[in-house]
Formats: sequence, structure tokens, C-alpha cells
Amino acid sequence: MSLSQLSSRVWQRGKVVAESVPLETLSDELADDQTLSWYDLTAPDREDIDTLADELDLEFHTVEDAEAPGERPKVTRYPDHLFLTTYAATIGETNDPNSRLIMSRVSVWVFEHGVVSVHRDDLPEVKEVLNRLDANLDLVSNGPMGIVHAILDVLVDGHFDTVQHLDDVVELVEDQLFDDSIDTQKVQLRVYRLRKELVQFRRVVLPMREIVSTISRPSREAVAVPRVLEPYFNDLYDHSMRVSEWSDSLRDLVATIFETNLSIQDAKLNTVMKKLAGWAAIIAVPTLITGWFGQNVPFLGDGRPLGLWISVGLIIVSSLVLYLVFRKEDWI
Repeated sequence: MSLSQLSSRVWQRGKVVAESVPLETLSDELADDQTLSWYDLTAPDREDIDTLADELDLEFHTVEDAEAPGERPKVTRYPDHLFLTTYAATIGETNDPNSRLIMSRVSVWVFEHGVVSVHRDDLPEVKEVLNRLDANLDLVSNGPMGIVHAILDVLVDGHFDTVQHLDDVVELVEDQLFDDSIDTQKVQLRVYRLRKELVQFRRVVLPMREIVSTISRPSREAVAVPRVLEPYFNDLYDHSMRVSEWSDSLRDLVATIFETNLSIQDAKLNTVMKKLAGWAAIIAVPTLITGWFGQNVPFLGDGRPLGLWISVGLIIVSSLVLYLVFRKEDWI
């Protein structure tokens, strides 16, 4: 495993005592009850994961979850460690034209004296986690759960930024919904993209409540939240709840926008049909009159110019009357 893929930091009594610790000493550092360690692996391959599993004697199922694609966010307790899977979610450029949501999975093993995190993508959130740990001694002075809190807190803050962006886009679509100068198809595509992004986003943020709740729950296992950090996790749970509720409201709002857009299209179609029906009625009157005067039986004006003028007069008057009536009723 290359050092460019592995970053690490070791604290002792709240102070950094080592950085860039080699993998060979990983198990020793995690077993040292005088220090707190965090190892972060970026874009590891299968061999790297297997090496890590052998070094730390990781549970088979956790290794499988860390490697499997599309794993659901979750947390699992084991007698000597805690394993959790969660996701960073941001808005950016993707290969999918129907979604701009970028999701990066983060797998975390939490031991009694250290934390190991693994992610496929290069995450800027890792630097922010280190900044928060440096700024708050309570987190690194009270065991590995302080690091876990910092990781989850940064991820939830990223979820806040993402849901705020989605909310701004929803407001923009709402404004465009009743703007006749905007192409209807573009609005429909944006609504569809929003629905897809929200579905993907909610798959990430909804389980976060369960993850934080499970971690915060009192436990007799080796890895548990110390009492001094309980307020931190309570605040984190509140934030995760707010993101979940916000995403729920946006889902309902997008569904309403989608239904409103369909109603607007139906109303426009009805307007077009009314206009077509109105003009069809106006055109039908001359057809009726000319058909009457074209019959092969004697009638008033038959064979004389009077018949022509009568038919022309009836066509003009009846068409004008129908036009005025339909115009008054806003049919044409």
C-alpha cells in the first residue's frame, strides 16, 4: 500500500504526537491504550483491503460490505469494534445527464483506541474533519467516538449544503412553472431530474438518523459513546433529523410541482381544444348554408342572383354572430 493512499494521525492526551504512521505499525498503534489513532485510506484496491483485514483481523462481513457496490448506510456492533457505512453527498458534474448528485461511500471501523476509515474517492471532507479535531480537544481527548463524531458531523453538514442547493433549484422550478417564456420540456426535464436526485439523496440521509441513534445508544461493548460526548451526538442526531425532514418536504413539493405541471399542460390542451372547436363551429355554418343552397330542389332565390346574396348574407351574419359569442366566452 502506498503512503499516498494512507494518511494517519496519532494523538496522546489531546496532542498530535505522530503523523503518516506506516501500515506495519497500525495494529500496534490501535492496541496502545495511551494514544488515539486515525488511519484514512483513499481509493484502496482489493489487495489493500485484504491487507488491512489481515493486519487488524477484521470481521469478514465488514470487509465484504466495504467492497460491495451500492451498500446501504448502516452501523453494526461487534464485541471489540464498531463498523459503519455512510455516504458523502454533493452536487456536481456527473456522467448521468439526469442526476448531478455525487455520492461517495465512507466505511469506518471503530476500535477501542483508534479509527480506520476507507473511501473510494478523494474526499475534501477529510481535511475538514482534521480541522475540527484540531479545533476541539474534547473530541480527541475522549476516545475514538470523538473522531467518529467529527466524521459524521462533516458528512451531515455536507448533506445540509446539498439539500439547500436542491431547495434553491425547487424554488427556481416553481418560478419557471408559470412562465410562458420558458420551454415546457425544459421544466419537465428539471422536475424529473429533481425527483431522481431526491430519491438518491434520501437513500443516503434517511438511514443517517438510525446510524447516529444506534451509536448514541448506551452499550456495554468496548466501543461506546462516553458521557461527555453525548451532547455532541444528540446535536448530531438533531441535524440528521432536520436534513431528513427537509428532504421529505422537498419530495412532497417536487411531487406537487410534477402534478401541477401536468395540470397546467392539461389546461393548455383544453384551451387549444376549445379554440379548435370554436373555429370548427364557425366553419361548419358556411358549409351548412352552401350545402342548403346547393340542393337540387326549388327554393327562394333558386336560379337567381337573389339566392347568391341571401347565402352570402347568411354566411357572414351567422359566422360573425358565432365569432362574437365564442370571443365573449373566451373560446377563441
